[in-house]
Amino acid sequence: MIIGIGTRRGITKEEVIEAVEQALCECGLGLGEIKALASAKLKENEQGLLEAGEMLGIPVDFLPDEMLNSYNPPSSSQASRFGLKGVAEPAALALSEEKQLICRKKVYGRVTIAIAR
Repeated sequence: MIIGIGTRRGITKEEVIEAVEQALCECGLGLGEIKALASAKLKENEQGLLEAGEMLGIPVDFLPDEMLNSYNPPSSSQASRFGLKGVAEPAALALSEEKQLICRKKVYGRVTIAIAR
């Protein structure tokens, strides 16, 4: 499973971890089932996201805009202001094996999570 993550600027690792744990709980999934966290390249300097990946022991992959925009997410996104069709759903789909969303994007405070297999 891949967790796609969109965040507001200046996010803390605690906010990211709490959102990930809440989403996993709601979907009946465990942390051990997650292969990677995925987000947009524009988030690669987001310290809270990087630290959360380290604390969870899960790699964080930052995907280029072209890769994210090659997917048509089912949910609308505020990422359009950055020239993206979305972040959480396309990022999760891009790295997933089956290209199937099992959890459409959901907002947890300042973090948006989507999960794909």
